[in-house]
Amino acid sequence: MANIIEKLVGDLGDKRIYREYKQRVKALPDGYRQAANALERYLLNLGPTDDGKSLIAMLSDLADLFEQSAAAGTPVRDVVGADPADFADTFMENYGGGSWIRKERARLANAIDQAAGGPTAEAPGTER
Repeated sequence: MANIIEKLVGDLGDKRIYREYKQRVKALPDGYRQAANALERYLLNLGPTDDGKSLIAMLSDLADLFEQSAAAGTPVRDVVGADPADFADTFMENYGGGSWIRKERARLANAIDQAAGGPTAEAPGTER
């Protein structure tokens, strides 16, 4: 029965870990919480889309980073740097799983290579 439920709603363990992550972020001081929520939104839109384990690991590590930064008194800007999108993209590169943006970038490069008469190589997950 549990197997059927997980097929319908997803991995229940991942959902539990995600809820724990949300509680950890909620407990952060205000500025750190705002930054973590903003990064989470960005990462959920651009991060691993076909690997729930990678997504959960990434969010757990994000919570770790902000908890440690808050405990050490490290300013949010020192954590994320001058370009938050660059920080998020670099952070995301440490985790597996395909993202739609990576697939679309590979698809674009392949299309341009093909149009220019060069070789093409399909990126994982971009089969037509």
